[in-house]
This record gives sequence, structure tokens and C-alpha cells, in this order.
Amino acid sequence: QVQLVESGGGLVQAGGSLRLSCAASTRTFSMYAMGWFRQAPGQEREFVSGISRSGGYTNYRESVKGRFTISRDTAKTTVYLQMNNLKPADTAVYYCAANAAVAVFIAPPHYECWGQGTQVTVSS
Repeated sequence: QVQLVESGGGLVQAGGSLRLSCAASTRTFSMYAMGWFRQAPGQEREFVSGISRSGGYTNYRESVKGRFTISRDTAKTTVYLQMNNLKPADTAVYYCAANAAVAVFIAPPHYECWGQGTQVTVSS
């Protein structure tokens, strides 16, 4: 099991930026595709972005394209989510997840390991 610890959440005004980090406690970090998900109160957990094992493939939900950027640092076993031009609709708990597969899945059940989440609140 991979342990994942998110950080970087907080309160920001609309139009602001945050960078989320997810540190993975594994020596086989490069064997995992990674994803970022979010869940707002009363709503289902939804895919935000994913990155392949090598980092050569990334995927985003439509509403964050052009504003969010996912990246990974194999040496630091960390995946990042740079979030710019934040909107109140981005308010949620953000989770990172790991999937020992080649593909970058968007459905949460495909991911075996999850972090505890970090709160992102965007004020208008």
C-alpha cells in the first residue's frame, strides 16, 4: 500500500492560485499513475486531473482545463496540482490517489490508494 499525504490547501480569493502537493511513501512511485479528485459537500467525488507513470500523458476535467496543471517529480515521489484563476466552484476537499496501472482512469474505483484530503476554499 502506498501512503499519500496531501498539502497546500487553504483559503484563497477568486482569481488566486494554490499549489497542492501529494507526497507518496513508496520507492516504486514511477509504477503508479496518479490522480487528483475533489469532493464538495453533498456531491460525489469527481475526477480533476490525472498523470501517467512517466508523466508523458495528462488528463483534465473540462472545467479546469487551462487553469490547472498536474505534474510529478519522481525523485521526490510527489505529484503536484497547480491551480490558477481559482473560482468558487472549485471549493472542495481535494484528494490524490494512486493506481498501479498504465492507464489514467477517471473513475475513483480504479484507484487503490487515497490520501486524507486537503481543503480548498475559494471566496468570491
